[in-house]
Amino acid sequence: MKILALDLGKYKTVGCEYEMFSGVHRFKTIATTPTALAQLVREVKPERVVIEVCNIAGWVCDLLRELGVAVQVANTNEDAWRWRKVKKKNDRCDALKAAQLSAVNQLRTVHIPQVEVRQWRALIGFRQQLVRRRGKVKNHIRDLLVSEGQILPRGARCWTQLGLAHLTALAKDFGELGMHELWRGQLDIELRQLQALQREIEQVEEKLNAIAKAEPRIALLRTIPGVGPRLSEAIVALLDQPERFQKAREVSAYVGMVPKELDSGETVRRGRITKHGSRLVRSLLVEVAWAGLRYNPWVRATFKRISGGKKSRKKIAIVAVGRRLLVRCWAMLRDGTSWRPPLIGTV
Repeated sequence: MKILALDLGKYKTVGCEYEMFSGVHRFKTIATTPTALAQLVREVKPERVVIEVCNIAGWVCDLLRELGVAVQVANTNEDAWRWRKVKKKNDRCDALKAAQLSAVNQLRTVHIPQVEVRQWRALIGFRQQLVRRRGKVKNHIRDLLVSEGQILPRGARCWTQLGLAHLTALAKDFGELGMHELWRGQLDIELRQLQALQREIEQVEEKLNAIAKAEPRIALLRTIPGVGPRLSEAIVALLDQPERFQKAREVSAYVGMVPKELDSGETVRRGRITKHGSRLVRSLLVEVAWAGLRYNPWVRATFKRISGGKKSRKKIAIVAVGRRLLVRCWAMLRDGTSWRPPLIGTV
């Protein structure tokens, strides 16, 4: 069996043609372009192509699938992939190691969805970036006013129409300002950025809402009390094909919401969650879990049972509730069923 391992780079790619049974291998360096990659695959004619997960893995997978070649996308976060105590590491070593691990079936692979799902995921992530930028602008406006002895109202009251009108009255163009009040010019620029970011977020959300209307799985998840469109679309896009997970623990580990395990002899210790996978989905799950304390009786009962009424266990309990919520979302998508309130006290 012939394996072609590709160490993808921004400008160049190193390919390793590897014979599985004899271990004979040779290298070739090409440009990282669709034409050059397709030509290399046609020359080598491999039964399997191995690549690392990276930001260009998507279009490379699409190209290889069109050529009818089996593709393995390696998860470089696994222990087997890490380089420890080596004196030589380069692109050729990376490609050869990928081929050797694939030959002995020691590669943990990553699911690469179709281009439509990847674009959807990217748009969801882009919205979150815009929201973070908006938060930074708001925080800077607060800091700016605090430095001038003006305290803004807490929470969302500052960003209502009345609150924004008050801030606009304080802002001025730099051309009208003296050296003693340049902060008003900064405020003017920040307010214009805030308005622009708000318009951009609304445009992105309009497109996401249009996608959600055509996706029945999102409507399915929204039958859960307290779960809105943003979490639903993030879970549907991330899981993509729910049937690829065999059990609940695999789903939890995929999102990084399982504890680290440190075993030694008869001692078993569990640490903090691994935080592998999508940070966005984890944060949304925790956010919805907090909101679910008000709207979802099952969330409220599960939280009370895990926390035991102790303040020190609140964060642990809310993460555990988020994990259980994720598992139930996966089960609903897998079975195509809407929300059924579980019996109080069940996991």
